[in-house]
Amino acid sequence: MTVFFGGDYNPEQWPPAVWREDVALMRSAGVNLVTVGVFSWSRLQPAAGTYEFGWLDDVLDLLHDNGIGVCLATPTASPPPWFTRAHPDAMPVTADGVRLTHGSRDTYCVNAPAYRAASQRIAGALGERYGRHPALRLWHVHNEYGTTCYCDHCAAAFRRWLARTYGGTGVLNDAWSTDFWSQRYGRFDEVLPPRATQYLSNPAHVLDYRRFVSDAMLAHYTAQRDVLRASGVPVTTNFVLGGWVPVDHARWAREVDVVAVDDYPSSLDAHLQERAFVADLARGWAGGEPWILMEHAPGAVRGTDGVTRVMPPGQARAAASVYLDGGAGGVLYFQWRAGRGGAEQWHPAMVPQLAELAPIGRSVSTRTPVRVDATRALVYDEPSMWAWQSPHLPTPFIDYTATAQRWHRALGPPVDVVPLAAALDGYHLVVAPLLHLVSAAGHKALRSYAESGGTLVLTFGSGLADEHCRLTPGAFDDLAGIRLVRHRPGELGVWLDEIDPLDATVVLTADDRPVVTEHRYGRGLVRYVAADLPDLARWVRS
Repeated sequence: MTVFFGGDYNPEQWPPAVWREDVALMRSAGVNLVTVGVFSWSRLQPAAGTYEFGWLDDVLDLLHDNGIGVCLATPTASPPPWFTRAHPDAMPVTADGVRLTHGSRDTYCVNAPAYRAASQRIAGALGERYGRHPALRLWHVHNEYGTTCYCDHCAAAFRRWLARTYGGTGVLNDAWSTDFWSQRYGRFDEVLPPRATQYLSNPAHVLDYRRFVSDAMLAHYTAQRDVLRASGVPVTTNFVLGGWVPVDHARWAREVDVVAVDDYPSSLDAHLQERAFVADLARGWAGGEPWILMEHAPGAVRGTDGVTRVMPPGQARAAASVYLDGGAGGVLYFQWRAGRGGAEQWHPAMVPQLAELAPIGRSVSTRTPVRVDATRALVYDEPSMWAWQSPHLPTPFIDYTATAQRWHRALGPPVDVVPLAAALDGYHLVVAPLLHLVSAAGHKALRSYAESGGTLVLTFGSGLADEHCRLTPGAFDDLAGIRLVRHRPGELGVWLDEIDPLDATVVLTADDRPVVTEHRYGRGLVRYVAADLPDLARWVRS
């Protein structure tokens, strides 16, 4: 497999004369793959039942004639005005009950029947017309799934999901602890999405809604995927990262033919460390196989200071090296050429920076993906990330992803970032920080790993609750050889677990309190880190 190099290409925004100029520039820059059609629904289908494929025929033929492959997208992330006007019920509703209007992107409800049907029609039309086109290398379904809706369509679909998941309201009431605040349900049709309430919502209700939204979006993806797979060309969608995204990517990874991610670091100052984390995370989702960086910017897009910046010389090459060393099978940018108008006209693009990017492309496009063999793993669990975002917790200062990134930096390469469900037996060391939610299956996996001879590191804030947010105090006591006395949020940093060592050996103290212990478990070793260590990297190295 040759490594892909290129980016999102929007020829519908430019006249044909610019297409020919673009293709010449692409060839000189080593571009061998472009993503086409992501936001072209209104051009491809200007009215219900009317398709205009001529311009796309010309674009794909031109690219193929010049040796450039195509990642062809279904444009369902941005429905056209004629559709949203005809089907206002397909527009998303916020938790506050406000129905959004047309005029941006990602304005849809994946549970609206009209939207689901229209998505299938446009995907089917594209599959039928271009499934055998010689330029086609990859299908790209939708774009950056992430719109959460709370409308009546979602309410009905959520009830069906709950009925399949729990079977009866008695099981649901137990899982959600609904006797608190008189929330006990007698029928599934009494349950609503977690819309705006007078005070705090039930955290188990909110968590299950995120799971439901992830599954609903996945069903929207797989329906299109199944239509497109008839062509024999691999199908994927681009994972977008962030705490606001209600997608369980570890589960989704099993449904794509190749894992593809978008990465937009928070700033140019910390970008290499953040990029390395994302590369190792994507490789973990991909089970160690090559993955594709579907989007990143040759700059910082409205970073932590709100400013969009262009990369200084050398940073683009350094960034590409990080992804490639992390096993990427493709390094693509958003976007090839910035639009003259529209909401992202100031987004950094490739064309103005080709002097910097072209040498990267010419070297990348002759490579094959790197195989990374790591003996250490960092567990990254998105449901635990969701749980840490709940406003009912005793501290708002736990940042799950930032903590995972700190551990990632402290461990240093090579390290795999893996979901809790991953096979752990091939690793000498597994670190599982802030593992808020742990099911019985998760407990069993960690115990088995340690029993078999692995070294397991657990931290404060782990095993707080089961998968339904029901508290499980001392869930890891036996494994760590300790007794959890109490949680002390806000002490010794963001959180301290006050512990009694019992069978464990204290290896580090702070303020005369044990903060790191070791315990032999089976043939393995379990370390418990009871506080947020200020010099984490130094401790890990020691």
